[in-house]
Amino acid sequence: MTVPIIQMRDVAKYFGSAIVLSKLDWEVTQGQVIGLLGRNGAGKSTLMECLLGLRELDGGSVRLFGEDVATLSEAARARIGYVPQKSNLFEWMTPLQLLDYFKAMYPRWNAVKVDALLERWGFDALMLGKPIGRLSGGEQQRLSIIRALAHDPELLVLDEPVSSLDPAGRRAFLSELVDGVIERGTTVVFSTHILTDLERVALDVAFLKGGRIGLQGPLDELLEGARTTSDGRRAEPVSLEDLFIEVTQ
Repeated sequence: MTVPIIQMRDVAKYFGSAIVLSKLDWEVTQGQVIGLLGRNGAGKSTLMECLLGLRELDGGSVRLFGEDVATLSEAARARIGYVPQKSNLFEWMTPLQLLDYFKAMYPRWNAVKVDALLERWGFDALMLGKPIGRLSGGEQQRLSIIRALAHDPELLVLDEPVSSLDPAGRRAFLSELVDGVIERGTTVVFSTHILTDLERVALDVAFLKGGRIGLQGPLDELLEGARTTSDGRRAEPVSLEDLFIEVTQ
């Protein structure tokens, strides 16, 4: 039996008296592409940070690739890519210096992919020589995405990855995500408030409400179920936005 890529058991996280995650159980299997949805403040970013070991748990356990996230091996860490909501780049470095720094940390660094993405996403010689702190928010976000994709991760965790991108940048990223990542069988957890973007890439969705995963399943099946009345008759077409409001209200 295949071990799930992500196993979260009875996870709890508090900030003072505020309960953000409570007795949360969640599993993500290899190759799943899951859109994580929830209202603002529901705890999506906290969940992602907990599952990656970036925040200490107040209860429960998390395992990635079968290992306890608190003692995750370097080999397991090298299988993970992460794009946080706010780019956490070294602002005093240039993009080239940053990529060279991370290249030394990942044995599977894909230099051909990095060069292609830099070219496609407009990183010319002038931009590559600038300190990262002088790049725009969208440029820093694209660089953060390139860094996360550069080592062909087996697990890719994306927290609002397109929040700083313009429509053209969002389209380019989603195209890369589908063609260059998902088609390779990469496991993806993707949080975004732009539901139309999520519909383009996610095969499954999970709703975070009240500190727990309240509903999860294939997107098509959840929408189909929402279109059926209690007596089995077909109801009016339901959108992901309708389903989101219904589940999270």
